[in-house]
Amino acid sequence: MSLIDIILIGIGLSMDAATVSVTNGMVYRMGRDKKIMTPVFFGVFQGLMPILGYFAGGIFSQWITRYSGILVFLIFAFLGIRMLQEGFSHKNSEKKEPVSMTYGVLLLQSVATSVDAFAAGIAFYVAESSIWISASVICVTTFFVSLLAVLLGKKFGRLLGNKAEIFGGLILLLLSGKTLWF
Repeated sequence: MSLIDIILIGIGLSMDAATVSVTNGMVYRMGRDKKIMTPVFFGVFQGLMPILGYFAGGIFSQWITRYSGILVFLIFAFLGIRMLQEGFSHKNSEKKEPVSMTYGVLLLQSVATSVDAFAAGIAFYVAESSIWISASVICVTTFFVSLLAVLLGKKFGRLLGNKAEIFGGLILLLLSGKTLWF
């Protein structure tokens, strides 16, 4: 597999993380540390999961691929519903202060967005590709894509104001539905 192939795989795998990063940027209050830690978490998990998939080879692949859609659906649906509830409970407020991002939420999001990368690791195993190079490229690619997405989300959040939570919740619910049907 060429470096270009791996970069393209990394970009593809980072799209869920980018979507969630945009949502985080719109909805959550983030200091400089959380703006950096969001792409760090997503990048690390996107880089770690292919390694786990590679070494798991075929042992757990059947179980993971069978239930991954349901697991990701539940996590994103839970977070999306929670955002919608928050958004609607503050809908009539003049100006609602955004909720602070927590590391617990970030951890859940990182796991949910990186499940596909586990399957990619199995594919790297089958293709006999270097997992260390592949995982590193995926990690770095996801970091930069997520960083851009958080910054974009901040801009959209300012434009949407109090509606950002509702919009963010809808995005996560759509993303959760995608995991069941695609």
